Amino acid sequence: MLLAGFLGVWAIRGDVEIATALLARAASDAVSEHLFGVVPLFVLMGQLVATAEIGRDCYTAAERLFRRLAGGLGVATVAANAVFAAVTGISIASAAVFTRVAVPEMLTMGYRPAFAVGVVAGSSILGMLIPPSLLMIVYAFLAEQSVRAMFLAGIVPGLLVALVFASGILAVARFAPGLVYERNGPAPIPVAGTERSTLVLLAPVLFLVLLVLGGIYGGLFTATEGGAVGATGALLLALARRRLDFVRLRRVLVETGQVTASVLVLIVAASLYSRMLALAGLPDLALRWLGAAGLGAEGFLAAHLLLVLLLGTILDSTSILLVTVPLALPIAQALGLDLVWFGIVTIVAVEIGLLTPPFGLSVYVVTGTLADPRVSLGTTFAGAAPFALAMLLVLLLLVAFPGLVLLPL
Repeated sequence: MLLAGFLGVWAIRGDVEIATALLARAASDAVSEHLFGVVPLFVLMGQLVATAEIGRDCYTAAERLFRRLAGGLGVATVAANAVFAAVTGISIASAAVFTRVAVPEMLTMGYRPAFAVGVVAGSSILGMLIPPSLLMIVYAFLAEQSVRAMFLAGIVPGLLVALVFASGILAVARFAPGLVYERNGPAPIPVAGTERSTLVLLAPVLFLVLLVLGGIYGGLFTATEGGAVGATGALLLALARRRLDFVRLRRVLVETGQVTASVLVLIVAASLYSRMLALAGLPDLALRWLGAAGLGAEGFLAAHLLLVLLLGTILDSTSILLVTVPLALPIAQALGLDLVWFGIVTIVAVEIGLLTPPFGLSVYVVTGTLADPRVSLGTTFAGAAPFALAMLLVLLLLVAFPGLVLLPL
């Protein structure tokens, strides 16, 4: 994107100095936005939450609640991912955490390897759909929309995806148990655990959710301030649970820096790329072409989502968003589409790419983290395929019923 933007401006203006000056201006304008203070803060919160092993506690609590059901460990994985997503914002973190805690448990209890890894890979995408979400923050910057509005709009779609996943697991376990278990046997025996002990396990994550999202939605502080509050809360929890020493703290800070730097470099590149597109007049040209073709808003949306789904096979989530949104946004605005709703359906389509070959990043993370000879990359892709189809169903519902997204606003 950086090279294409630079060479494009040079070709349009015929002056390398103008291209260089615009590159410097794009970099300065992009990373100096106050909004982007939220990126390292939410990433830091997610890293500290993972270090404090709160994800493991979420899974244990969900396991106690759902294990008695057929396919209950799969439902527990989805539920734990949904709760964990409310304090992370990155799908890859969820994939890594629950591969370690959920997959071995399911394999021990007689679940099929493809089902076990498929559930973890599929439900990990909730990390980007249930607020706070890094992709929602990036889109809010690109579209000049409120982060709070994006977070609010993402609540119902994220919970809807979790509900569809859980319902599908229960249905398959009930009517086609051979796809879930190695043998068509009964559901595993429930484990012991009182309601009080389950609540104790969930208390830390519920505290962070209420602290951060409650404060943002309640108007007590901005999203950036909420990230600072959440990171501080996660730090205190990690210290209180004695899971944070100097070595782990250093690793958390380094990983936070790496993720933040990667995102900001992408944003600088997208800033120059979008300015090049504007100079070239491509959004106006595309809008005139759509008008001449008579496609209208529906045709444009179908073409846009199809492009995003195709790019999901070769690019990561953030790159897809930064490549497509600068071109699509002016057209969507001219066609009268609600930009918050447009952002949510775009993010849902982007997240499907985490599960589709050959570049399904969540699938690679699950397979690499597990490192089990019984589970190949192909096995994980096969297990994740039904969840990608379920995501596609939710995407169609959000397109057909925009109120599902706009209701909380």
